[in-house]
Amino acid sequence: MADKPSRALVLYGDGLARFIDPLHTHLHSLASKAACGFLSLPNSPPSESEDERLVREFAVLVDAHPAYVSEIGKHTTELECQKKPQFQTVSDRFMGMKAALITNNSRLKSFGGKLGFTTLQLNELIKTSGSLAALPVDVLASELLKLLGFQGGKMEDASQFDLVFVHIGAGEKMNGVKEEANAHDMEYANSLVGVILQTAQPGTEVGSHLHLSVVMSYGCVLEADSSKLSVLIPKDEKKSDLSVLFPRQSYTMQGESPRDDVRHHCPMLISQWQHAVTRKDMAETFSFKDFKEHGGNLVIPADRFLHEVAFKLWKAPKYGA
Repeated sequence: MADKPSRALVLYGDGLARFIDPLHTHLHSLASKAACGFLSLPNSPPSESEDERLVREFAVLVDAHPAYVSEIGKHTTELECQKKPQFQTVSDRFMGMKAALITNNSRLKSFGGKLGFTTLQLNELIKTSGSLAALPVDVLASELLKLLGFQGGKMEDASQFDLVFVHIGAGEKMNGVKEEANAHDMEYANSLVGVILQTAQPGTEVGSHLHLSVVMSYGCVLEADSSKLSVLIPKDEKKSDLSVLFPRQSYTMQGESPRDDVRHHCPMLISQWQHAVTRKDMAETFSFKDFKEHGGNLVIPADRFLHEVAFKLWKAPKYGA
């Protein structure tokens, strides 16, 4: 662990995983020095809208899916409404952790606010209008780090937030017009990663105390993706004589019980890096194939993600204990 609590920046590329290509060198550079793997999600409900998917997957990522299900549930009596579980804030759950959510999606802002996130829009952080591309990458990176108490390459003793969660991609609105995730968003996210890596060079205070997570999801999943983007180990690869004893993979379990609803394809891709704190695995590129073959984190349930980050910030007991 670091000599003082880390501060965390999470860049969440919602629906951007399918746009990653070999030219996104900053993203691949991060993967080559980070701990990489997958975050598994539950299956999508039938007839789910894009906004519903966006909020639901975020809810899973911050371990608030039961609260989300309660929020959208139909309560027909006053008694049922009174029994409806209350939202527990991130501060209550994680030892006073101060967290911000930056997104241009109004529905996600509303849900994040109920979870105790301070919510901001990207163009509120930098006073500008227009598309995401109109926000200067270096200025945005500086503002994000400033929220975490990093200025001029130094770490201040106090910061506005312990965790800043940035949502880029599907369902964003600029000037009131909803935009879909696209290759331009991926280009922007790649550039943002590059600026942050440059600022957080090993040996600097930022590099020593910034815990960076980059999460890329596939967004709305197509049936054609289910076979080529599966995390299951094919039967023909279980060549050991002990294959009949092949264990149930841990991401399919919750405690001693199997999880009822696990999607085995199109997981979120994740790289996590903090100099001299996170492990380095054998992955060299930010890709499904490389993470499956060489990623050190393998597959974990997406609802465990925030607990692991909170541990790095000294806001949770040891992850997994």
